[in-house]
Amino acid sequence: MSNTAHVPALPDVILEPIVRLALLEDLSPAGDLTSDSAIDAGAHLAAEFRAREAGVIAGMDAARLALRLLDADVTLQIERGDGATVAPNDCVATIAGSARSILMAERTMLNFMGHLSGIATLTRRYVEAVSGTRARITCTRKTTPGLRALEKRAVRLGGATNHRYSLADAILIKDNHIAAAGGVRNALTRAKALGGHMRVIEIEVDTLEQLAEALPLAPHCILLDNMSLAELREAVTLTAGRAVLEASGNVRLETVGDIAATGVDVISVGALTHSARRLDLGLDVT
Repeated sequence: MSNTAHVPALPDVILEPIVRLALLEDLSPAGDLTSDSAIDAGAHLAAEFRAREAGVIAGMDAARLALRLLDADVTLQIERGDGATVAPNDCVATIAGSARSILMAERTMLNFMGHLSGIATLTRRYVEAVSGTRARITCTRKTTPGLRALEKRAVRLGGATNHRYSLADAILIKDNHIAAAGGVRNALTRAKALGGHMRVIEIEVDTLEQLAEALPLAPHCILLDNMSLAELREAVTLTAGRAVLEASGNVRLETVGDIAATGVDVISVGALTHSARRLDLGLDVT
């Protein structure tokens, strides 16, 4: 598992537009009608964010910024930071200050924390499932529009690695690219000629025959798509370390250990970001 203590926080220049949009979605056009009408402007509140179930925490940076944008005078003391493991009823953070401000920020903070902690928690389960093998777990670009940077950071907090952030990160030739280019050789030859020496090139193959065609052209990585365990083992033997091998397609917690045991280097799991259930966290007044 990677050291999650060294996963840096996202800078505010990336976080702020996302957090502002979430706040605007909740507060526009008239603010928090309930809190403003039911609670005195001078009322003070102290509360705790608590875990309702076990998991891995993520999203505290976004939650903190949401609170700061609404009321910088409210104090937030984080007890279990991003990457921390929690048990049921553990205190994640304490909060104290204006009751109106806290209740105005509550749902946006919990939305970020619950969603991103769910991703980190599911990721940790996949990472633990391949422990003892050479395989690394990575996410994909199957992310929630607008939240990719936060979701990919949550994956890292769960102990896995990131695939591409955008189409400009690397050259990934998939099946439709191969079809449009006229075959594996044509696609790889063009990519190597035009991509430049700084660009990683990966190509997706569906069969061992395509793998054999790709190997002499020396791509950096080869994505083995929806191959059986026997085919994956054969691919590892045929490649003999000449390229990084990534297994992909229909990867589940029940199957990822067997996939890792074939000897592949990387296993990409779209479910980390597109199917993670949010972690149950709540705010309790003290």
